[in-house]
Amino acid sequence: MKATRFKALAILVLALSLVAAACGDDSGEGDTEELKVAFVHVGPTSDKGWSWAHDQGAKYLEANMDNVNVTTLESIPEGADSLRVFEDLIADGNTLIFGTSFGYMDPMLEAAAAHPEVTFLHATGYKTADNMGTYFGAAEEGRYLAGMVAGSVTETNLIGYVAAFPIPEVLRGINAFTLGAQEVNPDVTVQVVWTSTWFDPPVEGNAAQSLLDAGADVISMHQDSTAPGLAAEAAGAKWAGYNTDMEEFAPDAWLTAPVWNWGPFYLKTAEAVRAGTWTTEQYYGNMADGMVDIAPYGSSVPDDVRKLVDERKAQIISGEFSVFPATVTDQDGNQRDLGDIFAMDYFVQGVVGDPAG
Repeated sequence: MKATRFKALAILVLALSLVAAACGDDSGEGDTEELKVAFVHVGPTSDKGWSWAHDQGAKYLEANMDNVNVTTLESIPEGADSLRVFEDLIADGNTLIFGTSFGYMDPMLEAAAAHPEVTFLHATGYKTADNMGTYFGAAEEGRYLAGMVAGSVTETNLIGYVAAFPIPEVLRGINAFTLGAQEVNPDVTVQVVWTSTWFDPPVEGNAAQSLLDAGADVISMHQDSTAPGLAAEAAGAKWAGYNTDMEEFAPDAWLTAPVWNWGPFYLKTAEAVRAGTWTTEQYYGNMADGMVDIAPYGSSVPDDVRKLVDERKAQIISGEFSVFPATVTDQDGNQRDLGDIFAMDYFVQGVVGDPAG
């Protein structure tokens, strides 16, 4: 009798052990293979600008995904030298690589062709492969709103714009900003100075100063550093930034800025790669899906301007309003169809400068 009861108890214990082994524990450790993810940035992640915003997205990925190993490389030059960096990351076992600057496009495409087992994502580019997609967002929506703020507060009607390189993403940002400023102030002129830099504080600060010396009382920018804002603050002017909320660096000058939220996209992409469901695409986020927003307003932005811009923002999100009309007037006064904004190579009326750089 006792032997029978002992045998039954042993069978029960064995069965419970098998169930526990099948279910695993609540931690989820060991359920998934480690995913090695790399981020390659053109500037320092301490810039509080473009690279910093992407790095915040990487940190979001780390915080919200189990068993992920993230490598971050910063201040990696664009062009052919970056190919060696991608190859080194692959040799180190990274199977998902994000390159966050335009000049990584061709080297990344070459690496993708040589390593079909690795998934590549390129920010701001336009070339794809079966294992390489692109991603960016409609910063022009935030640019338009920032332009509305700038156009409302300028007293000289001259806004200076410190710009990096004459590529379509920068041109459409300048144009959207100008159209936003013109909505509230048709007399506004936006003067552009090219720096040929993404992150070079002395060069960008000097460019902003040249615009202030020319009579601009608001500075905007497509740069990664805070230098244009510091120049505006020192001159008693106003500043519309880019990438992140930079108010702390020039609080008296601060107006607002188009800002990025990369984290959800990075998490969704990594989850798809791990699950084997990722397919190449050209992803373009916007204000409606949360990738793009504007930063909080500075203290000098009047309440009526805030209300006006908030209303326009709601219309952009709902799809009721588009920042680019079907027909635009270029800086030479010619009417032209908007065309493909991803190939934009002209300035709209009211912009002073050469769109070719």
